[in-house]
Amino acid sequence: MRVPRALRALNGLRVRLVVAFTLVAVVATVTTGALTFREARNGVLRQSQDTVIDDFRHRVNTLVPNYRFPPDAADLQAFAADVARSGRSQTWRVLAAYRDTDATSRPGDAFRELSPEMRESVRSRRATVFQRVSHDGRAALVVGMPVTFTGPYPVSERASGLEVYLTVPQQEEQGYVDALVTAIERATVPALALAVLIALLAARGVLRPVRALRRATRSIAEGRLDTRLAVQGSDELADLSHTFNETAAALEGSVAELRRMEAGARRFAADVSHELRTPLAAMSAVTDVLDEDAAGLDEDTATAVRLISEETTKLAALVDDLMEISRFDAGAAALHLDEIDLAESVRRTLASRGWLDSVTAGLPGPGELRGRVDPRRLDVVVANLVGNALRHGAPPVHVGLSAGDATRTGEQAVLTVRDGGDGIPENVLPHVFDRFYKSDLARTRSEGSGLGLAITAENVRLHGGTVRAANDPDGGAVFTVVLPLPRDGATGADQEDRT
Repeated sequence: MRVPRALRALNGLRVRLVVAFTLVAVVATVTTGALTFREARNGVLRQSQDTVIDDFRHRVNTLVPNYRFPPDAADLQAFAADVARSGRSQTWRVLAAYRDTDATSRPGDAFRELSPEMRESVRSRRATVFQRVSHDGRAALVVGMPVTFTGPYPVSERASGLEVYLTVPQQEEQGYVDALVTAIERATVPALALAVLIALLAARGVLRPVRALRRATRSIAEGRLDTRLAVQGSDELADLSHTFNETAAALEGSVAELRRMEAGARRFAADVSHELRTPLAAMSAVTDVLDEDAAGLDEDTATAVRLISEETTKLAALVDDLMEISRFDAGAAALHLDEIDLAESVRRTLASRGWLDSVTAGLPGPGELRGRVDPRRLDVVVANLVGNALRHGAPPVHVGLSAGDATRTGEQAVLTVRDGGDGIPENVLPHVFDRFYKSDLARTRSEGSGLGLAITAENVRLHGGTVRAANDPDGGAVFTVVLPLPRDGATGADQEDRT
């Protein structure tokens, strides 16, 4: 089944290379962007966080000595307000807690960003803790630290029970992060476009020698064995091109040698056939004289004379067939076209060989089917097919002739020869038109030369027609010849048959 061009393009090497490069570029770009974003985001938030925590710790430590201890609710409220006012940002919110009393820098502030887990962490640890949270869609930094008492020795530091918490909005930092995301997104599109461009250039560089190899392979398949590839570089593709050139050179040498041997064999057969014609003509003349005198000879001598005469006739026919085949092989066979009545030509062929009584014919009436064909070659085609049916088939043998389907260049004639024998074995059908082919390998001699059907196929092919062999469902073999009958002017001038 032929694959559509569009589907082949989608499955092509170019598409796969571009997709592979693009996927690698996407993964690399996304990974790089994600890592860059994470580091940049952490850097922005860490810088802001460290600044806020240092400022918060410094302010708490500065203000605590100014208040009495233990503090009451009013003291906690004033302390929280002082810490909030001292912040660099005007949006600090502070919560001060001592035991079970809480006070915020803004009265009524619920301080929902502070989680129970963070309060427990501040109570249990003597260190500043922080947490970034998102509340109502807004990011904020929550910092908590316990206030400790320091005695005469460093080891006497102990918790005072006072806890201070700070919440600072981080809209500005979030804006920086959003701007960073936008920048990364904008950088990703050109990066992907650049990756696709690089992929196309890389695919082009890879596919150029592949396309050259495909064109060279197709050229060799069309018979141009001198095709070679230009070897550039020293990579794997260059090695492939070098190997292809070596293979093509070896193939060209082998084919040239085979053609030389085949041409020599054809010349030998033609030369032998030509050289045999003169002595065969003399032998045929002698055997004709001996045949006339055979009646006056003794029985053994007469039998020998008739045998020599028959074998001489067969040898002469074989030489004629070989000469005909050699003309086909040499391209010297040509058509001598003439406008004839095809049915009348078939009748003459049957009558000249004495087959009118042994062969039934279904032919059109006079003048009903006319066409431009080579009369001599049509006679050979009919004679060979009918003779083959009589020798190797069984009665009845039927010859049919009819007009076929019209084509763009003219009409067609369909000639069929059918016998009533056992048919042709299935393993023999593909070889019936081969030269010297014998279906029975043990049979070394036959009445014919073994070239009749091969000559028939060549004559039909010379007319531009087709011939095929098959078995009739009702029994027997059927040979069908389709000959084109070109309209006047559709063919060139008549060509004389060269011998």
